[in-house]
Amino acid sequence: MAATQPFTMDTGAVPWPLNAWYVIAWDHEVKRSLLPRTICGEQLVIYRQPDGRVVALQDACWHRLLPLSKGHLQDDGSLVCGYHGLVYDARGRCTHMPSQDTINPSACVRSYPVVERHRFVWIWMGDPALADPACVPDLHWNHDPAWAGDGELIHVNCDYRLVIDNLMDLTHETFVHGSSIGNRAVAEAPFDVTHGERFATVTRWMRDIEAPPFWAGQLGKSGKVDRWQIIRFEAPCTVTIDVGVAPTGTGAPEGDRSQGVNGFVLNTITPATANTCHYFWAFVRNYRLDEQSLTTELRQGVSGIFREDEIILEAQQKAIEANPGKLFYNLNIDAGSMWARRKLDRMIAADRGGSIAEAAE
Repeated sequence: MAATQPFTMDTGAVPWPLNAWYVIAWDHEVKRSLLPRTICGEQLVIYRQPDGRVVALQDACWHRLLPLSKGHLQDDGSLVCGYHGLVYDARGRCTHMPSQDTINPSACVRSYPVVERHRFVWIWMGDPALADPACVPDLHWNHDPAWAGDGELIHVNCDYRLVIDNLMDLTHETFVHGSSIGNRAVAEAPFDVTHGERFATVTRWMRDIEAPPFWAGQLGKSGKVDRWQIIRFEAPCTVTIDVGVAPTGTGAPEGDRSQGVNGFVLNTITPATANTCHYFWAFVRNYRLDEQSLTTELRQGVSGIFREDEIILEAQQKAIEANPGKLFYNLNIDAGSMWARRKLDRMIAADRGGSIAEAAE
């Protein structure tokens, strides 16, 4: 598949790789209580053990398939089914059955590898033997003391790949976010695209421009600015965006950002079903680090901006469903998203035991 070829959203098969790390929750969402969540078409339940360790199990009792999330946790960390009282340990093994001493050896539910990193809980949906924590995508800014910020979770009613498309091509800011972060310069500025085995990067510099309202407020200085957007996709579903502005002529394009303000938009998208997804995001900054009020203000402001994206993406999803088989056509601005889709297709093909080379054609 060439990066400029038209394509369709119809897949006829599972449209996501399973041998990959996905975020299932913010770390603060997971407590000593049962949290159900659908990931890659599978219904799961997650909770913490008494020692704080996170457990993720299939959310269906072995006995009569009642969601285990309808049950409760015991003080020792065991999960009790809310229908007939079967008890499961953290490995998903049944340790108690009502009215009998013998435990059926087949009585178990699937457990999933989980890792806590960068303020998120990550889950591996594929072959547990391949679950290498070293392959968790890099979102270190989310807990680095040199950066401050916060984020949220959005449940979006669209194919997760549409969110990736949206993030890889920010020219839409001009038209969707014109009152905050967008202006004509975003749509008119040239950009460069580079890519590797797991990454694709779109770099855009807008020199000597008027700052859009959001960035003018953050900079707190008048006059023209140099603005940057460096978008980095990490397969399968993580996009980090290095953003900021500095007064024109102070050296930002050459590497000296000291006179400006810099942020990172951290995004990782987890498929729920074929047409719904969990969108985890954070905005972090390297200035005014101790101002919690600014952190709250920015989280609320960015949430409003992303709500504008959510409206567009859900309308796009409805149009796709109303026009099955309709081709997507690509412009030059789609180069980054098309390289991201190529890498996703390669991972999906590898999961199925197919030819990676064939998926790249």
